Amino acid sequence: MQNLESAGCAWFQADGAPTPLGGCDNRRMADRLEVQRAVAASAEEIFAVLTDPQGHVAIDSSGMLMQASGGIVAKVGDTFVVHMDREALNDYPLGLYDVTVEIVRFEPDQEIAWTVHGQLDLGHVYGYRLEPIEEGTLVTSYYDWSAAEQAWKDAAIFPVIPESALRATLGILARTVAPGKPRPASSTR
Repeated sequence: MQNLESAGCAWFQADGAPTPLGGCDNRRMADRLEVQRAVAASAEEIFAVLTDPQGHVAIDSSGMLMQASGGIVAKVGDTFVVHMDREALNDYPLGLYDVTVEIVRFEPDQEIAWTVHGQLDLGHVYGYRLEPIEEGTLVTSYYDWSAAEQAWKDAAIFPVIPESALRATLGILARTVAPGKPRPASSTR
């Protein structure tokens, strides 16, 4: 059993199932984050980074993704392993660990999404939608925990990463695929 505290909500974990110790109520909290950025690159160029496990490590703004193993993904059900270090965020003492990324949505040059399996299977999904715009692509990054078990939601651990990390990752993605190019005009959230 492991005791943890997050967002003022104490909880314990036994056998991989979180159980709140009381006072947890995040029912009014949104179950999804979404951010957008216009990027001066084609959807094809961006999708190439997003389907490559090394691309995930290269654009990660959280500092948690240390290395990846596995090949480029090409369909729903494909997997790769990411070697993680949660200590980069200094919030939970998970140390070094591995997760398996499983692709759950795959539409070439349009959308890719994945869930994460590991010592904690939270049921959350990360993804990107790509929409061609003049001079580039409107990239939407999303993080969705609506399908997570209620016990995980009650543990008040979501979002696992903040909206600012999604935004920063989009900035790194833009720098990676379109270095030095100005951002195309587009409305962003």
